[in-house]
Amino acid sequence: MGHDTSQRPPNDMVNFNILNSAAASTLAPRLGKLAIAGSNAIATPHYIPLTSRGALPHVAHDVMREQTAISVIEKLQKKACPPVYNTPAAPNESPLRNFVCLPEDPVVVLGPRRVPPLPCPPSNTPNSVAVLTTVGFGQLEAGQYVEAVQKMRPDIVVGLADLVLTHQPGLKRQGKMVDRTHAFTTYSTEQLYGSAVLGRNRSKTAYFAPLLPLDNTQQTLYLEDLEEDLRQYISGLALYESASLSIVPESLGDLPRLLFSKPATPHDILREVSLGADLLTIPFLGVSSDAGIALDFVFPPPSDASDTSVAELKPLALDLWATTFTTDTSPLHKKCQCYTCRNHHRAYIHHLLAAKEMLAWTLLQLHNLHTMDNFFANIRKSIQQGTFESDVERFHRVYDPQLPEQTGQGPRVRGYQSPSRGPNEPRRNPRAYGRLDDAIDKFAESQSSIATPDTGAEGLEEHGFAQKLS
Repeated sequence: MGHDTSQRPPNDMVNFNILNSAAASTLAPRLGKLAIAGSNAIATPHYIPLTSRGALPHVAHDVMREQTAISVIEKLQKKACPPVYNTPAAPNESPLRNFVCLPEDPVVVLGPRRVPPLPCPPSNTPNSVAVLTTVGFGQLEAGQYVEAVQKMRPDIVVGLADLVLTHQPGLKRQGKMVDRTHAFTTYSTEQLYGSAVLGRNRSKTAYFAPLLPLDNTQQTLYLEDLEEDLRQYISGLALYESASLSIVPESLGDLPRLLFSKPATPHDILREVSLGADLLTIPFLGVSSDAGIALDFVFPPPSDASDTSVAELKPLALDLWATTFTTDTSPLHKKCQCYTCRNHHRAYIHHLLAAKEMLAWTLLQLHNLHTMDNFFANIRKSIQQGTFESDVERFHRVYDPQLPEQTGQGPRVRGYQSPSRGPNEPRRNPRAYGRLDDAIDKFAESQSSIATPDTGAEGLEEHGFAQKLS
C-alpha cells in the first residue's frame, strides 16, 4: 500500500494490509492484517499480552497454547544479560525466543522498558535511557540496545525514546526529548539496516519507530525525517498516548500503530480503536486477575441488556472476594466457553482466593484473556459490518464506566514490580514468617494454659472443668 518497493523496509519479514483502506490516514477504526514471517498473521485491532520476563503471569506456556488465542507476546528486556546472549540458536532462530521457551507462533516484541514503565530516579542522557534492572537502576545505552536486537533477533523491536515519566516536561526538556529520540532512531536504523551493514548481516527484526507524546509542531523535523530518509527502515509506529494518533502523517498512515497508552477500562479501548489504534497494551487485564476480579462484559452488549437507566448499569467485572459468591455455583459468565467457566464455578474460585491458592489467579487469568480475545474479535466484526459506532454507543449505555475496586489481597508483589522509592517504606507484603524463638515462646505459653492428664484438682478447677470438693 502506498509505497513502491524501494521504500519498503530492508526485509520482507513484515507485511501490513489495511482492509478498509478509507481509514488508512484518518482518525477512524480500521481493520488490518499484520503478517510476520514464521508466525501466524495477526488480525487487527488486537492487544498485546504483557509478560513478566517472557512468561505470561499465572499461565504456563502449554496452558497458553492450549487454552488461549494469544499470537503476540510483549517481552520488554530491561538490560541484556549473558544467559540470553549465550542461548543456542540456529541462524534462522531467535535466541530470545529459545531462552523464554516460546513456540514459533507468538510474535515476540522487544522494548527498552516494561509496560507500564516504572519511573526511574536517574535521568536519560543523549546516549542512553534510564531503566530498572534486576540489580537496580541503570542506563541502557543505544549501542547496547542495538547489540541486543542483533543478538536476540526478536520479531519486532520498539525504538528507544526519551520519555519523561515522573512529571510534565517543560518546553526546553521537550526539545531534548525530540532531539534525542530522533538521534536514537537514526542511529539504530543505520546500525541495523543501513548502507554500512552488509546485506547478509542486516537485521530481520521489524523496527517500530516511537512517536513522542507531544504536539506535531514540536517534532516536525523528526516526523519529516521519518517520512523521507528513515521511511525505508520503518515497519511500524510506537505511540505513548492516544492523542498521538492524530499527528501520524498521511504518508505513514499505512504503518501498523502500537499504542502504549494504558487504557483503564474497555470504554477506553473502544475510544482508542475508534481513533485508529491497531495494537494495544492492556495493563488492567493482568491487574484484574491479580485482584481476584473476573471480567464480565461482551461487545456488542447482549440484546436483552437494559440501556435505559443509569441505576441499572451492568458491572464490567465480578469481585470474586465478595462473600456473595461463597455458595454461587454458576460460571463466571454464563455464555463463556473458556476453560475456567467450562470446568469451575464462582464459589470454587472464591474458596481458592480465600485459601491463597495459586490456582485462583491462573483460572482468573485464563478467563480474562478469553474475555479480551472475544472482545477484540467482536470489535473487528463490528467494524467490518459497519456498526462499530452504534455498538460503542450502546456499550456505553449498558455498562458501568469503571471497573470495581480491589477488595481482597492479590498474590505476593515481586521486588521488580515496585522499586524502592526511599527509606521507611511500608511493607508491601504481609509478614509470612517469624523468628523461631518467638514461636517457641508462644508455644510454651499456650502449653501452660492447657489441662493435661497430670493436672491436679486445683489445676482442673482453674481450667473450669470442675469444682474441688471439700
